[in-house]
Amino acid sequence: MPRSQQSNFATRTTTRLLDALKEGDNQPAWAQIDSRYRPVIAGLSRRLGLSDADAEEAAQRTLAEFVRVYRDGRYDRSKGRLSSWILGIAHRTALRVRREGRRAVHFEMDAVEDPGEEGHDEGALRSIWTDERDRAILARAFDLLREDSAIDPRTILAFELVAMRGVPAAEVAAQCAMSVDQVYVAKTRMTRRLKSLVEELTEAFEEDV
Repeated sequence: MPRSQQSNFATRTTTRLLDALKEGDNQPAWAQIDSRYRPVIAGLSRRLGLSDADAEEAAQRTLAEFVRVYRDGRYDRSKGRLSSWILGIAHRTALRVRREGRRAVHFEMDAVEDPGEEGHDEGALRSIWTDERDRAILARAFDLLREDSAIDPRTILAFELVAMRGVPAAEVAAQCAMSVDQVYVAKTRMTRRLKSLVEELTEAFEEDV
């Protein structure tokens, strides 16, 4: 998919992506649903105690279940937000994968150490989901900056080094063949652009009813 189209789909609201799925086998829309939710689900699963591999498995199963149920016409937008619905599937799936892992190694955690399903109240789960959503959005926004052919790669590198890695501006200037003033200009411009992308992606992600 061309970069401009990738960006277009990335900032589409979830509602519009779901509408696009009604057009048939719309792979770009499915790909965006997958890329939007997979890192959040995997992050949630890790926070619930799964290993990296098991968290990815939980994310895969969750999305497969979402596809199946959506194609069966069983998702009713009037009954709640899509993110809440997927969160419920993700929670149940993560617990199932965790139980399967324990059986595989013949190990059960002590009840004090294992809060189990009842130990994760809705508010706590939503807080974890929001944290992981924000982390995924920031990463996606930075990817879109890198993919923007209109931005000089040196500008992106300077921004990443000085704003995200804390490298001194003088060192960044030398590494990027820029003046220190140019480094600060790059930082200001890219900070503004990144903030704008984060806002767009957050709005797109959350408009899901």
